[in-house]
Amino acid sequence: MKNKGLIFSVAVIVVVLAGSLFAFELGKRNSGNAQSEETKKVSILQYVSHPSLDDIRQGVEDGLAQSGYKEGENLELEFQNGQGDQSKLATMSQQLVEGNPDALVGIATPAVQSLANETSDIPIMLGAIADPVGSDLVDSMERPGGNMTGVSNQVPIDQQLDLAKELLPEAKTMGILYSSSEDNAKPQVVEAEKEAKKQDFKTERYAVPSSNEIQQTIQAMDDVDFIYIPNDNTMANAMSTIVNEADKKNIPIIPSVDIMVEEGGVATVGIDQHELGVKTGEMTADILNGDDPAKTPVYVYDEGETYVNQKQVEKYNIDLPKNLEDEAEFIDR
Repeated sequence: MKNKGLIFSVAVIVVVLAGSLFAFELGKRNSGNAQSEETKKVSILQYVSHPSLDDIRQGVEDGLAQSGYKEGENLELEFQNGQGDQSKLATMSQQLVEGNPDALVGIATPAVQSLANETSDIPIMLGAIADPVGSDLVDSMERPGGNMTGVSNQVPIDQQLDLAKELLPEAKTMGILYSSSEDNAKPQVVEAEKEAKKQDFKTERYAVPSSNEIQQTIQAMDDVDFIYIPNDNTMANAMSTIVNEADKKNIPIIPSVDIMVEEGGVATVGIDQHELGVKTGEMTADILNGDDPAKTPVYVYDEGETYVNQKQVEKYNIDLPKNLEDEAEFIDR
């Protein structure tokens, strides 16, 4: 009887020890998994400070959060702003890549190009890139190849010039104001000229090498009925100067971005910049979850929203069609 009791006691001890060992190993394994999934690092490089690009950056963070990646919980965010200085962009890109993030986000074409010069391994997300193919960043919009994908802010130029014709039916000549130093602006100028022909607009190019030349350039616009501004970071950053000079000559402005309407453009058909950033953030989360950027199509918005600056409409005595009164988003109304 004593032997049976002893055997039972030993068996109980063995079972308890085995269970404890199994629980310990399982705990280690689960702890390891939690640690490996605990935090992802995303590094963002922005070309320059401007309300539209700032909106995109905030949208990226919001998109990541909506997709389950929240800073301070399971996400580490790093941010650098080149302030329009190419040498700073190069240095910052190197620093961000050396930090070995899980993904990089470039806001505006020069920022992405700078990041691309530093790595072909870390995924790079395109934030606000007008022409990813023409800028030699991706092989195609449908199948980017390499380590990049993201969102294009390719603007609906045809819809913008349809709007210009509707608001300015007497206009004959369109002046295209853009930066000669921005690669992303040049294909938009070509597209704008093509679309202008469909509306019977004559076109004049006004390329400026820097924002310092804007005032003089606009002062020389003697035969222009309105100014068209493509999606151009240099022009966006100098919008207050453009509006000030154009108002002096009573030349209305049709820009490409909603923020530029808020700053004094008459109207545009554009993409909400914050929403563009949110989509970039959501796609970044997909990449963090294992999607392959080489096989993930670049996202392009098919339709834009109409934005109208009420004060500028009144200044230029523009009669708004009833459909715009009902459907447009008004600024300063």
